[in-house]
Amino acid sequence: MKYRSIFKQLIIYSLLILSSCVNSSDNTLPLSSVEEVTSISEDDISNSTIETSLPISSEEPTSEAPTSEEYVMTRVSYTNPIYNRDYPDPSGVYDPVQKAWFLYATGGRILKSTDGVNYAAVAYTFNTIPNWGTPNAGMWAPEVQYINGQYVMYYSLSVWGDNDPGIGVASAPRPQGPWTDHGKLFRSLEIGVNNSIAPGVFVAEDGRVYMIWGSMRGNYIVELTSDGLRLKAGSPEAAASTKIRVAGLDTSIGWTVDTYEGAYVRYWNGYYYLFLSMGTCCDGVNSTYQVVVSRSTSPTGPYVDDQGREMTARNVGKLVIAKNDMFVGTGHNAVIDDVNGEPWFYYHAFLRSGTGSSRILLMERMLFDENGWPYVENFEASSTPKIGPYFHKVVTS
Repeated sequence: MKYRSIFKQLIIYSLLILSSCVNSSDNTLPLSSVEEVTSISEDDISNSTIETSLPISSEEPTSEAPTSEEYVMTRVSYTNPIYNRDYPDPSGVYDPVQKAWFLYATGGRILKSTDGVNYAAVAYTFNTIPNWGTPNAGMWAPEVQYINGQYVMYYSLSVWGDNDPGIGVASAPRPQGPWTDHGKLFRSLEIGVNNSIAPGVFVAEDGRVYMIWGSMRGNYIVELTSDGLRLKAGSPEAAASTKIRVAGLDTSIGWTVDTYEGAYVRYWNGYYYLFLSMGTCCDGVNSTYQVVVSRSTSPTGPYVDDQGREMTARNVGKLVIAKNDMFVGTGHNAVIDDVNGEPWFYYHAFLRSGTGSSRILLMERMLFDENGWPYVENFEASSTPKIGPYFHKVVTS
């Protein structure tokens, strides 16, 4: 019995010593040494489809950046395309916690980059496509924004020729998920906008949240709740009576190729800039997609181009980017700032010499003219080496 008592005491002392070592700050592991992102093999990825066997990212949310690492701001070169696989309708965010870019596209595939240039697939937004839409609908043109402490994703459910597509919403603590689907915001028939797809969401300077959406059948704006998860009006029917047309023709007019879709809004120096794509998006090397921009001092418009023309007309807007000898169908853009605060323009295009089956991912540095209008160099896609965005490179201390 005496020896058992001594043995028990030795075990207790050993556990106390071990606990002290584990809790010692000198033995704390840096986040980068324990964080992993499960990459998806290129061979496992089917263009613009969701495989139900693919997992959502299993990473745990982080609350702060690593404390045992230092960073220097630097840049690397790139040449378009930056992701030479089908990646249509891109949107994205920069996460300052993980110091990484995350991009999203039709089909739900998520790409990640730590230098803003080299991207790899890390997950899908959902294991299975939500089923509140038209049967067999695909997930189109997701838009992700950081709103009130969480990442919020807006997505379209549609099939080609769908007479009642709609827009849903999901949220996540981190840009790679896991995503919680909150279901439908509205469908076309209940909100009174034909072809209700391609949402573009932004937070105004006063903190109010707005969505502009629509595709070649009028582009409309409504206000969302402060968390971005619901319609401010309460129901689709109530929102239908308060929506405002900001671009394109009235939704009662048929599909018109010289109107607009793919809305994206950014605020700079007193103006809300509304980017829109016009032309044909999906005709391979015959696609005529291009991006135009307008601006307004109010988030709800009216939006006008550099000639003072309102966007509620056909074939207006100041040109941002169009086709060239190498790339066609240049459109459906997003803008993401690098770590130096410089904006970069992300979009898709077809390679003119290719088969015309893949809308690949490209990017350009966003420039501004003397009157504050944004554009890309030469108003066309670049095909020669360029210096990329500023990023934070890890320097281990």
